[in-house]
Amino acid sequence: MSYEAHWDVSEARPVSPARRARGRAAYQNGAAAEESVLRHYLRGGARLMAQRFRGKRGEIDLVLRDATGLIFVEVKQGPDFDRAASRLRPAQMRRIEAAALEYRGRFRNADFIDMRIDVALVNGQGAVQVLENAFAYC
Repeated sequence: MSYEAHWDVSEARPVSPARRARGRAAYQNGAAAEESVLRHYLRGGARLMAQRFRGKRGEIDLVLRDATGLIFVEVKQGPDFDRAASRLRPAQMRRIEAAALEYRGRFRNADFIDMRIDVALVNGQGAVQVLENAFAYC
């Protein structure tokens, strides 16, 4: 069995230095936002279980555990909290929920482990606002 490519790699357009720089800056800003949110939860007594968990059904930025159970956190960044929140789409919410259930399913007696999905918003000044159990209201 042979594989025939449907496109020619040599025809791919090169990425401009400006676009590469924007992508690098966006990645670094996202990583910094995740670190700010992680510090927020750690100060509250949570313990980090996984960062950027990638399951078969989706990805979750932070997975933490506290006395109440598992906390799955989606981090959104924007110039202000409203614009950060507007970046969360219904399809992404479904993938996050599926990935959270997949992660929880790794534990024995998974159905008895409480969990919630928070959305952590980070504004342009680096301030953090957490919407606890955010998906319960959608």
